[in-house]
Amino acid sequence: MTEPERLRADAARNRAAILRATEELLARHHPQQISMEQVAAAAGVGKGTVFHRFGSRHGLMRALIQERAQDLEVAISTGPPPLGVGAPPRERLLAFLTAAVDLVARNKGLLAALGPEAPVTAAPDRQPREAHPVYRRWHGHLSDLVQQQRPDLDTDMLAHVLLATLHSEPILNALERGDGSRLDHTLRDVVTALMPDEDMRTGRF
Repeated sequence: MTEPERLRADAARNRAAILRATEELLARHHPQQISMEQVAAAAGVGKGTVFHRFGSRHGLMRALIQERAQDLEVAISTGPPPLGVGAPPRERLLAFLTAAVDLVARNKGLLAALGPEAPVTAAPDRQPREAHPVYRRWHGHLSDLVQQQRPDLDTDMLAHVLLATLHSEPILNALERGDGSRLDHTLRDVVTALMPDEDMRTGRF
């Protein structure tokens, strides 16, 4: 391995370690209680490395939620089923909603701290939430999956309704109490009622 390649590999490992340490700290503390020094110590890197990579605590938090949202998008586009291509639309939709609920539940404090700049909840510069690229891609994914099985529905509006659960204040409060499984089960009830499996649709039991 050449020196530039080694440096790039080291930088990638440091970045992953910093983000992982940040997420672990967020599981126990509010974002405002986490310092760059704590993150550096937990990641096993120097404080200067954290500042060099992310600039500020806000930049670090924003990078973390962007990375987790991107991980989900990669799983949708290139990962194995049921999140990835290859599963029936109903199963892919259920898998996506479970993954999205888990993402928000694990990072609810972070989303609240980032406010309108969080890519899962809203667009930068206080643009409408639906203008953010991540929201648009998630909305399009949901709409397409419903369209494949239930083209008779208003798939555009239904996708907005499903995504709205991820930034509803009562829902976020429920997640704060540890009710992520309740939200997941409720969304699954909604989807399975609207998109019954093949045996139910054809009357085969």
